[in-house]
Amino acid sequence: MKSDQPPAFSQEPLTHDNKEVESLDSEDALKITHNLLDRRSQTLLRVQQDIKAKLKHKYQHISEGIEHHGNQSLFKDIYTELYITEGGSGGLNNEHEVRQVEMASKKQTTQETPIKCNDIFKPLPGQDKPIRTVLTKGIAGIGKTVSVQKVILDWAEGKANQDVHFMFALPFRDLNLKKDQYSLMQLLSHYFSELKEIDSIEDGETKTVFIFDGLDECRLPLDFKNNEQCCDVTKPTSVDVLLTNLIKGNLLPSALLWITSRPAAANQIPPECVDQVTEVRGFNDPQKEEYFRRKITDQNLAKEIIKHMKTSRSLHIMCHMPVFCWISATVLEMMLKEAEKDEVPKTLTKMYSHFMLIQIILKNKKYNKATETNPKELSQSDKVMILKLAKLAFQQLQKGNLIFYEEDLRECGLDVTEASVYSALCTEIFKEESGLYQDKVYSFAHLSIQEFLAAVHALESCLDKKENVFSPTSDDEEKESIQLSDLHRRAVDQALKSENGHLDLFLRFLLGLSLESNQNLLRGLLTQTGSTTQSNKKTVERTVRYISDKIEEESSPERIINLFHCLNELGANSLVEDMQTSLRSGTLSEIKLEPDQCSALVYLLLMSEEVLEEFHLRTYNTSMEGYQRLLPVVKTCKRAL
Repeated sequence: MKSDQPPAFSQEPLTHDNKEVESLDSEDALKITHNLLDRRSQTLLRVQQDIKAKLKHKYQHISEGIEHHGNQSLFKDIYTELYITEGGSGGLNNEHEVRQVEMASKKQTTQETPIKCNDIFKPLPGQDKPIRTVLTKGIAGIGKTVSVQKVILDWAEGKANQDVHFMFALPFRDLNLKKDQYSLMQLLSHYFSELKEIDSIEDGETKTVFIFDGLDECRLPLDFKNNEQCCDVTKPTSVDVLLTNLIKGNLLPSALLWITSRPAAANQIPPECVDQVTEVRGFNDPQKEEYFRRKITDQNLAKEIIKHMKTSRSLHIMCHMPVFCWISATVLEMMLKEAEKDEVPKTLTKMYSHFMLIQIILKNKKYNKATETNPKELSQSDKVMILKLAKLAFQQLQKGNLIFYEEDLRECGLDVTEASVYSALCTEIFKEESGLYQDKVYSFAHLSIQEFLAAVHALESCLDKKENVFSPTSDDEEKESIQLSDLHRRAVDQALKSENGHLDLFLRFLLGLSLESNQNLLRGLLTQTGSTTQSNKKTVERTVRYISDKIEEESSPERIINLFHCLNELGANSLVEDMQTSLRSGTLSEIKLEPDQCSALVYLLLMSEEVLEEFHLRTYNTSMEGYQRLLPVVKTCKRAL
């Protein structure tokens, strides 16, 4: 798709019903036709330059967290190349996205050909067929939208893809709001008013790229089977019909389409409509370090942060997600500067707890409300707002929603004007984006932040109202008897029932927040129970026993691995520690491994930095069930026997 040539608009004859031209002799008619062509080419060129200028202005900054509260950097200063590969068939993945990150951390060290985002329409070696539609998969926060921004900005600045005449980015979260009927030209003109100067984009006359970002946020039916056929860019119809016809190739068949999606939603596009599937894998290990060096201006501090992230394997793996690098950089830059090195977080729960507190401190400084003697003590208004956000996070997580509209907020009993205060209260935790006509679209800065706040709501409901969010009761006597360990058991059960693991990370956070040290960290937010250290310890012990029992019973390797992560958050991974000792001593082959020990071994091998060159199943003496549990390692090693 690359070309160093300046855009040259087609000089094909115009179809023109001008009687004045027809009545002239052929030479004069030719002159007028050429003049018309020149004027149209000049108009197209001017419109193109105006659109490029508009896009350059819009995309030259990168917003980590939220757009309109000043937390912006120049894109070129902070952009770090992402790891993108051919993504296979686009099938459904039933693992939690963080689990997919863990698997990807292994795959990145194998022999795969990376694809630069500016080359996604370029056929791969051995591909002869031209590529019209590319579907790019990637989990939330892995860098799909940043890749889109990079391609658009490079085109607008004249650095790449200069054979493309027009590039139109149409996010699904905006398209959801378009309820009226539009022609394709009318819809595009809403985004790019410059297009009103031309009647239509003729297929074949201009090379056009459409970018549809965030298929997972699409609330349109996308009824490919039953939608009417539409081939006319000037014919008004529903946005859903326009999209399905554009993707099928009925509308502008020579236009190029780039669709991005989280993996769980990728199958909404029929496979026959997709020519190439790619996958954004986030940062590989060198790219993680490059990000921190670019993000943190003090290079000694950047080195210290990189060193710390490497001490916790679970945190280092999470850094495949650019958004997690940003969260970690935000927390560690402040904590290491303030010499709070004893408190530097080594678990996910601690990292996210500090992140939320830091955002509240920054908000209070920004609005000159930092009057508390201890900046980490939340004011009553902060507490009320955060708990409302937490309730919204839990309700929407249960429904599987990452983005919310005004009607979603009303359904949750939230006032829309009150919701707009949230983005000012916690500018990095909750963001409010303006779509067309200033319609409001709400979302948390990242799915993991939503999962963290959902866990806060579940815990606070138990501590304050004696409610179990998974089995609510109105009986006062029953409420009085509800214990934190009851909530833990119900949450574990619900997470294990989930087919796609959508509660896996929520469960990690919920259990991590149950530790006394983490509750003390959020003492201004969570209701203090007055329970003793001894009773808190008993609650943790009961939960650890329950999880250990489930590890023995459960059959899904994915859910079992998450249970080990949960034990890690609780600081109680004795089974894994025992396996690590046996692994180091080389005595594993001498003992018969129980199925739960096999799962602990899998957890260890998947969390290690090295990729296994070979994995010999028969090295281990275990039952058929034990061998079944060892299979996840087979997926990540280079050679299995």
